[in-house]
Amino acid sequence: MQAALNIIGAEMKSVEQQFVKDLESDVPLIRKVGEYVLSSGGKRIRPALLLLAAHLCGYQGNQAVPLASVIEFIHTATLLHDDVVDSATLRRGIASANTLWGNEASVLVGDFLFSKSFSLMVAVGSMDVLRVLSNATTVIAEGEVLQLLCTGELDLTEEQYVGVVRSKTAILMSAACEAGAILGAVSPEKQQALANFGMDLGIAFQLMDDTLDYIASEEEFGKSIGHDLEEGKITLPLIHTLRQCNQKERDVIAAVVEKDEMSLDEFREVSGLVKRYGGIEYSIASARRYIDACSAHLELFEAGPVREALLDLAGYVVTRSR
Repeated sequence: MQAALNIIGAEMKSVEQQFVKDLESDVPLIRKVGEYVLSSGGKRIRPALLLLAAHLCGYQGNQAVPLASVIEFIHTATLLHDDVVDSATLRRGIASANTLWGNEASVLVGDFLFSKSFSLMVAVGSMDVLRVLSNATTVIAEGEVLQLLCTGELDLTEEQYVGVVRSKTAILMSAACEAGAILGAVSPEKQQALANFGMDLGIAFQLMDDTLDYIASEEEFGKSIGHDLEEGKITLPLIHTLRQCNQKERDVIAAVVEKDEMSLDEFREVSGLVKRYGGIEYSIASARRYIDACSAHLELFEAGPVREALLDLAGYVVTRSR
């Protein structure tokens, strides 16, 4: 991340200040919950992508910081809703908002952030940016429902799972990059290249999340390990394992997936199968292929510090431990 911060560090500080400004409300709980989540140590990859994309496209105006704040608002709203749906207790290594203030407050503050995001988008005054970001929020909602429908589905294919990832996670990174390109008023070809860069980066990011759920410690990961499995989410390490294991082992996995609560021994048994059949290595290799594609997407742009910073950011995704 350091190469990126060398270029956009001052702007990222302005984004943080913009958060505080945009959280203004006559309802104290909105600011309290919003500031708690926004200040809880997120990596800010999405706003960084928008700012770097704008730099790469030669943008000189003053709308990049407000839009970067919007991107993080949208992301934060999805986190608030996700943690309610998933009954999560940890987020970024601390208690999740729904644990502290309840599901009702988390959902409603998430709704506020979504609504506020649209009013902020309108203030930027670009119909193209509004189109891209509003489409992204629609696709994210579809991805959430699709993931719900796929819960516990042992026959989920890799292609189907990547489809969920594109909708639920990667689309917002793609939209962040594309919004930066729109600000820079580049050619449609370059705009699409940056959108594709963000999409492949987002898929790789989620695939690494999938692996960390099996191998990281809670301290490293910032959320409960094994939670995906306990929630019945069939992610890529498990998809690969289910393709390789025998029927008896498949039955063991099915029994754990169907349970409402999972013991530590049950998690160890399934994670042991994932490791034995190379599910971790397979997922990491898949993530690396998406990162390799990221490099190809940027070939349209002139070599230089900004392009290198974007590539470094992509490389960070497959080496992170949280």
